[in-house]
Amino acid sequence: MDYKEKIAEQIAKAADMPVSEILPMIEVPADSAMGDYAFPCFRLAKTMRKAPPMIAADISEKLKLPKCVSEAKVVGAYINFFLDNKSYIKDALGDASKQGEKFGSADIGHGRNVCIDYSSINIAKPFHIGHLSTTVIGSSLYKIYKFLGYNPIGINHLGDWGTQFGKLITAYKMWGSRQDIEDNSISAMLALYVRFHDEAEKDESLNELAREWFKKIEDGDEEALEIFNWFKELTLKEVKVIYDMLGVEFDSYDGESFYNDKMQPIIDELKQKDMLEESDGAYVVRLGDEIPPCIILKTDGATLYSTRDLAAAFYRKKTYDFYKCLYVVAYQQDLHFKQWFKVVELMGYEWAKDLEHVSFGMVSLEGSTLSTRKGNVVFLQDVLEKAVEKTRAIIEEKSPDLQNKDEIAKMVGVGAVVFDALSTARIKDSTFSFERVLNFDGETGPYVQYTHARCKSLLRRCDFDYKNHKKDYTAIDNKEAFAIAKLLNGFGETVQRACEKSEPYFITKHIIEIAKAMNRFYFEHRIISDDKAATAARLMVADCVASVIKTGLALIGVGAPERM
Repeated sequence: MDYKEKIAEQIAKAADMPVSEILPMIEVPADSAMGDYAFPCFRLAKTMRKAPPMIAADISEKLKLPKCVSEAKVVGAYINFFLDNKSYIKDALGDASKQGEKFGSADIGHGRNVCIDYSSINIAKPFHIGHLSTTVIGSSLYKIYKFLGYNPIGINHLGDWGTQFGKLITAYKMWGSRQDIEDNSISAMLALYVRFHDEAEKDESLNELAREWFKKIEDGDEEALEIFNWFKELTLKEVKVIYDMLGVEFDSYDGESFYNDKMQPIIDELKQKDMLEESDGAYVVRLGDEIPPCIILKTDGATLYSTRDLAAAFYRKKTYDFYKCLYVVAYQQDLHFKQWFKVVELMGYEWAKDLEHVSFGMVSLEGSTLSTRKGNVVFLQDVLEKAVEKTRAIIEEKSPDLQNKDEIAKMVGVGAVVFDALSTARIKDSTFSFERVLNFDGETGPYVQYTHARCKSLLRRCDFDYKNHKKDYTAIDNKEAFAIAKLLNGFGETVQRACEKSEPYFITKHIIEIAKAMNRFYFEHRIISDDKAATAARLMVADCVASVIKTGLALIGVGAPERM
């Protein structure tokens, strides 16, 4: 039941106003002692020509309380509404229990396509901790959009073009060994890439050699393409291991090279629309006074990221006719996206408004920026494996008889890393710390997973069919169960807000609060007793909490073990 809407309907009648105007004004007080919902009357002062406290008193006199509300109090300019706890708890648990894994979902998407560009790894470069944010944010948004009835299309826009491949081939030809790269894959390629930059600082001619090798790739040289495709194949094979560990999937791996033959029509259209302007030998699109020009062609006629991204956007619109197209890329690229989004708008395409840059903060390492050129990286696979290893050791120490130890260690260890990455607002910068990520105490993934496992343990201990047994709802008419019911009832709204703001962190925080509320309930009340009707009601709380936590964890890409 949407209690907020029920309250809004009655206020609207009393104030003689449309429900659509009242609904956005209703608030949830920070202090529950001030009520479960509050209606501030300040904004009505101008139209009603009365002091806000008088308006609140007038509306309150005419107000007919909906059945779900036990009391309404006027406090200054506010009307505070107190819900009927018992009926609220019964309704919230009834909805969660009935809908099960679909609780909180919706069909607001109506099957519309949403392209989500995330992870976008670079070929022949390591999948390091700096790639974690884009990967898990994008994957979570994919799951959230699907949960709300959209048809998400996950795109891994591979970085598989550019002079870095000329550098890598040069290094391979000069110092590399095929066997070493076959055996060590990206690690060996990274070592060659770092060595190239060290040597190029002493010998500038290496950069020219690298440009020549990249030109060979562009021209379709057989040897250059063979080495290039080999690097690509080995990279994708290695990163698939990491994607599998994270449970991340994509519908498309079309990268930069895919759009090589798709840029010219865009350039031609810009020329036809008289939008291309020569500037110091390069060709740019002027974007007004507030945004610097967008460079489309360099002085040597070469294309840039902006040219390629324009081609990709037009291809995606034509192929998928997207409702939205999201780009999960660090905030360092804010200007880049503003520029080429503006180009699409100036070209006269209405769908420019459907392009969205989902930016996120940068990850640094002990105060320094991660750098592939310097070899200053933390491999993501190493992080995930260390997390699993530590979890396995904890299981051996605390639960030596636990079955499926390896499976649970993986679920909890990998989950801890993903949960940590999605535990704060995405725009915040962060410093990677093994100690923090692998700390399982406090408001962490393992804490939420353990709460789920505790609920499941309670349900297994029950020796009767609690679901179909008569329930004594007075046994859960208490503040702890009411707090849980409110959080469960707000889960769907939280998911929709996470979608609207492209912010999975909202879900992470919500399920932490559910876990905390459940643990308070567990410690304050005996769940299983001789009174079966009371036990059935309390177990219904545990069952609903377990179900919603499992759904919430799944939406951020984390598993929910039944035992821990």
